Amino acid sequence: MYGWMMGGMGAWWIIWLIVPLLIIAVVIVLVVTLSRRGPSAGSGAVQPGRPSPRDILDERYARGEIDHDEYARRRDELGRSGS
Repeated sequence: MYGWMMGGMGAWWIIWLIVPLLIIAVVIVLVVTLSRRGPSAGSGAVQPGRPSPRDILDERYARGEIDHDEYARRRDELGRSGS
């Protein structure tokens, strides 16, 4: 019996135990890493809490900082730039 344990199948149970545990550990590390990352700077999306350029323009017009002609011109420029 001792020769069977050390000769052939004795070490395989370790491999069958460790490999799935390593795979699970890698998956957990990836999930945690990706969930902690915020939106990337180049994603093009406006971060929550930050007003968009159009919102800022609307606020300036509403406060009377710019007149209607200036508002319309800048709104058109924002529309052309893709914002």
